[in-house]
Amino acid sequence: MMTNTVEAEGQLTPEEQKRLTADMHRSLRRKKFRALFLVAPLLIFIMVTFVAPIISMLYRSVDNPQVLEYMPNTSAALADWDGQEIPDEATFAALVKDLAEGRKNHTIGKAATRLNYERSKMRSLITGTARKAGRLKPPYKDKVIKIKAGWADIDTWKIIKRESKSLTASYYIAAFDMETTPDGEIKMLPEKERVYFKMLWRTVWMSVLITLLTLLLGYPVSYLLASLPMRTANTLMILVLLPFWTSLLVRTSSWIALLQGQGVINDILVWFGLVNDDNRLSMIYNATGTVITMTHILLPFMILPLYSVMKTIPPSYMRAARSLGATPFTAFFRVYLPQSVPGISAGAILVFILAIGYYITPALVGGQTGQFIGNMIAYHMQGSLNWGLAAALGVILLVLVMGIYALYSRIVGNNNQMTLR
Repeated sequence: MMTNTVEAEGQLTPEEQKRLTADMHRSLRRKKFRALFLVAPLLIFIMVTFVAPIISMLYRSVDNPQVLEYMPNTSAALADWDGQEIPDEATFAALVKDLAEGRKNHTIGKAATRLNYERSKMRSLITGTARKAGRLKPPYKDKVIKIKAGWADIDTWKIIKRESKSLTASYYIAAFDMETTPDGEIKMLPEKERVYFKMLWRTVWMSVLITLLTLLLGYPVSYLLASLPMRTANTLMILVLLPFWTSLLVRTSSWIALLQGQGVINDILVWFGLVNDDNRLSMIYNATGTVITMTHILLPFMILPLYSVMKTIPPSYMRAARSLGATPFTAFFRVYLPQSVPGISAGAILVFILAIGYYITPALVGGQTGQFIGNMIAYHMQGSLNWGLAAALGVILLVLVMGIYALYSRIVGNNNQMTLR
């Protein structure tokens, strides 16, 4: 009787409710799997081209297999060494065995190079001894020291023991312009030998300067494009996009021709009498050349976000402000500029992130004072082959950018838009 009453009122029985709930869950699961299947190619692409390289870089910045892998007997012999005096005969025997096998297998050079990062002349010490190690007979200690006196230096053995671990912080220590003494003390390098911190600071402030210059130059252009009729604006937009149709290398090379001592700009200044022919401006192969060239190259990346936001601001807002008695200056700063803040923030973060990681332009026009940290990373990857230090510098740059972005997002975020008053 009660069941018939419930069914008559149109309500579901408990069994029907369970079946309906199960059907809804199955439907939601199918939709989730379908959505996952559609985005799977993008996720795989991101994992392979972005996440995996970052993980590899993080690991390589602390990975330290060379000494442990290519001098295994020496590493094992030094594990219990107290570091108070030169190791015993057994350790020297292990060293000779490693050097002889490493030279035969052409692997000892990798361990020697790794140790040379920690102390100069370690490579010559190891490779020089390895050439004669195969002919040595026991006892080894005095014979090895006779070949290379550096083996009598207790600091040599301390460095080998320290770098016999599979993981190391040495690369990060070097990236912060510090060094580890043989006794394990970490200290700053002499002022003249500090390179990376200065270059990192230069990269940050020059990137900020380039971002500000692109904003100062791009804001009026974007305002003009947003205010003109669509046909005229589209024609001018082609001029803004025109640099994208030209190779970056060609654009950078063009600025070399313009900015050099005998270049076009200096010739014009001399012709107008603004600069003496004997005192032409130095605008290339320095920080000035880098700032000018990168400002031009990155300017479209500021204009496009600004234009996309300004185009959505109704012109009637400015007219309404003027009709209420505001001057053009007041109407712009109180009405128009606050509404363009999303475009400013998007363009600024885009230009800054592109600038801080730039490599080609500073390499071509930067000289010694206009190089970025990216150029030093490339040098260690291609020149010195110190991939661990390059990875450490890359991680520091990544953390710095993420920190700046987090601070920027907190100050100018979707939920904290600046209000100019």
